[in-house]
Amino acid sequence: MAYTLSPAPGGPVGTTCCVTKVELSVSGQNLLDRDVTSKSDPFCVLFLEVNGKWKEISRTETAINNLNPVFGVKFVIDYHFEEIQKMKFALFDQDKPSLQLYEHDFLGEFTCNLGVIVSSKKLTRPLVLGNGKPAGKGTIMIAAQELSDNRIISLSMAGRKLDKKDFFGKSDPYLEFHKQGDDGKWMLVHRTEVIKNTLDPVWKPFSMPLISLCGGDVDQTIKIMCYDYDNDGGHDFIGEFTTTVSKMCEAQNTTEIEFECINPKKQKKKKSYKNSGIIILKSCKIARDYSFLDYILGGCQLMFTVGIDFTASNGNPQDPSSLHHINPMGTNEYLAAIWAVGQIIQDYDTDKMFPALGFGAQLPPDWKVSHEFAINFNPTNPFCSGVEGIAQAYSACLPHIRFYGPTNFSPIINHVARFASQAVQQEVAAQYFTLLIITDGVISDMDETRHAIVQASKLPMSVIIVGVGNADFTAMEFLDGDNQILRSYTGEEAVRDIVQFVPFREFRNAPKETLARSVLAELPQQVSQYFKQKNLSPSSSDPE
Repeated sequence: MAYTLSPAPGGPVGTTCCVTKVELSVSGQNLLDRDVTSKSDPFCVLFLEVNGKWKEISRTETAINNLNPVFGVKFVIDYHFEEIQKMKFALFDQDKPSLQLYEHDFLGEFTCNLGVIVSSKKLTRPLVLGNGKPAGKGTIMIAAQELSDNRIISLSMAGRKLDKKDFFGKSDPYLEFHKQGDDGKWMLVHRTEVIKNTLDPVWKPFSMPLISLCGGDVDQTIKIMCYDYDNDGGHDFIGEFTTTVSKMCEAQNTTEIEFECINPKKQKKKKSYKNSGIIILKSCKIARDYSFLDYILGGCQLMFTVGIDFTASNGNPQDPSSLHHINPMGTNEYLAAIWAVGQIIQDYDTDKMFPALGFGAQLPPDWKVSHEFAINFNPTNPFCSGVEGIAQAYSACLPHIRFYGPTNFSPIINHVARFASQAVQQEVAAQYFTLLIITDGVISDMDETRHAIVQASKLPMSVIIVGVGNADFTAMEFLDGDNQILRSYTGEEAVRDIVQFVPFREFRNAPKETLARSVLAELPQQVSQYFKQKNLSPSSSDPE
């Protein structure tokens, strides 16, 4: 999933797909002064790394004679959570009316991933020169904002004394909502259900994206038309009226708004014509349907934990056929999975300290089997510094443990769930926990694991399982509730799907980015789904 929103089947007519876009605002402070007789005339250029090369995306305007520019031109970027989007912001002093950058004096640059910017919402960093040295006291400030209108409008409508259209009965009324396109033509965006045989219908409350109804402009005119439904498709026109969302929003609490339903043909014919009935707006509410990016920009941290399978079925790490054998290139499938997932998630955790746990091994000095141990052998502080720290701790622990068994997942799932339970007590959307389990085989404690996942589904937590080697992973696919709801052995159902399983073998010959995309595809939806179920807004969300 490239974090693309698409309409649900049967959703409102006119709903369109939209990729999440992020707007980046850039300003500078204390830039180098490259001009002799005046100050620098800076502009900023944004580059995106594509296939290992920097590709220019856009430029700001030039700020004349200004060492502390606030650029008016914004950078708009398509945001993909499951990809590393490496960016470079380079500032230049404009010397000539030339598009060639080498014609201008270089003032410094800053490089980082887009994920770091959105997780910070606003960051200030020093600028560096091409040799890595500071560009004087120059700094750059970058602020991120999501460019999507995720407001939802909820309406409750009724009618009174509508025109009778059926010969043997009353009318079967329904409403149609239309917005005006750029070409001036009216476009259908929503149709209510039909209420049979009544002149005083009460339609079910309904919701739709505000952007579908009025393009996000609350002052844009919309047309509401009332029809009498006929089975032959020749629906009879009852009447219509125009309004705006701004006017409709006056229907709050117990205040209702009434609109006269007018049939223009009848109005022309009869001088005594008043209307063809009344449409009553009982309530109108606008709320935000928060996205994953809203929660991240609101300060939510993704807390990342790794669980590594050290059972005997992996083979002796000194044997080249072992899944834990580190090849001459310094990697194996376990390390590849850690890097693929960790490199992306670490951008969303400010301290970048991650617990790394192992299971299924015998530990010194008494060689008792453990299903929940710190791979740095420090049980009071199992944290590793960044993904690199996890990889180092993993490589260092291999000679000091004995691979054993069985393959028990539930202890590590319950370990992370304990921390997620503590986060629930805060009643804010501040932390979401992601557990990456890397394993080579069949789960020994399937009943306990199913139960642990069902309980964890109530918490701010997701489980990613990467299967390495060539074992039969049918059981893992069973845990990934894409096709059916997962149940505990008690019969209790998971309240949401929190497991994503991916077999590494399908990605052995693919670019490493492909594995990350697949593994992290469902995480943004799982994060926003959890917080919305709990009615939690982003921690530092702007007021409506």
